[in-house]
Amino acid sequence: MSAETVFNFANNGIIPFWVLLALAPRWKGTQIAVHSIALPLILGATYAWLLWRAVFGGEGTPGTSFTSLPGVMALFDAPVGATLGWIHYLVFDLFIGAWETRDAGRRGIAHWMVVPCLVVTLLVGPIGLGCYLLLRLALGKGGWSLAEA
Repeated sequence: MSAETVFNFANNGIIPFWVLLALAPRWKGTQIAVHSIALPLILGATYAWLLWRAVFGGEGTPGTSFTSLPGVMALFDAPVGATLGWIHYLVFDLFIGAWETRDAGRRGIAHWMVVPCLVVTLLVGPIGLGCYLLLRLALGKGGWSLAEA
């Protein structure tokens, strides 16, 4: 399977999970689909397969490494490496979005207030997380410490 096919499948395939988080966060189907370990395991296995292809399968760019900027740039220079990196973002952004939803529910934050944070998390993960944490702080629903999460 080509890196472009995997990229398109993963990139488009993640959207229904975000829609569930935004529109039906407490529905049992959302709990099963988004909050179970199945999706991270599937994406993690895909990630491992792509990593193997990029590093050992001859589909990566020579000089690939995780210990230097030029090495990381070489990894992302090949289609399989860029797809690998994109799946990395997709997995962690969805994990953060699911956490935001659960955390907001535990803290009594109205879900409609969290939805904009979810959109930003989908698009630019760390900024979305920051938006959610600022929302939590502004509402007096949590302090500066993530330890209390």
